[in-house]
Amino acid sequence: MAFEEYLEDPVIQKYLHELVGPTGMPVAAAPPDGEVTDEELAEELGLELNDVRRALFILYENDLASYRRLRDEDSGWLTYLWTFEYDNIPEQLESEMYDLHAALDERREYELDHEFYLCENCGIRFEFGDAMDYGFECPDCGSSLEAMENTALIDSMDERIDELESELNLDIET
Repeated sequence: MAFEEYLEDPVIQKYLHELVGPTGMPVAAAPPDGEVTDEELAEELGLELNDVRRALFILYENDLASYRRLRDEDSGWLTYLWTFEYDNIPEQLESEMYDLHAALDERREYELDHEFYLCENCGIRFEFGDAMDYGFECPDCGSSLEAMENTALIDSMDERIDELESELNLDIET
């Protein structure tokens, strides 16, 4: 897939936006012709150099950009030439989906294994042990803590886990 095609995909746009934020998005969406310096990108995009460097570093940390260093023989200064590696995006997205699946599965187990109480006034949720320690009264407002049913939350997690398993072609028994 060509660089420009990646940027037309709304899922990839959202992924890049989540990584670099609104300030870094112009950098992520600026396909360079070959290598480019951070200074060139900042000037071309009209952005602060620090914002460009932050976005490039985030892309680098996520294997979506690489750089090559050149040392100026006269001044000794280093110049970083950046290249975007957007061919890695599908692999990165898949990896994040696996991470999300694992986190949801772990959270689902936590929800199943614990009993919760809620202060309906403050909206604070307590595990049974903490609720018992507070005498089933909210430490913030003194209201009674009510047993909380979390079946809807668990059902929602189950749905999302099933969707991820389907998208990842996983055959996992829950």
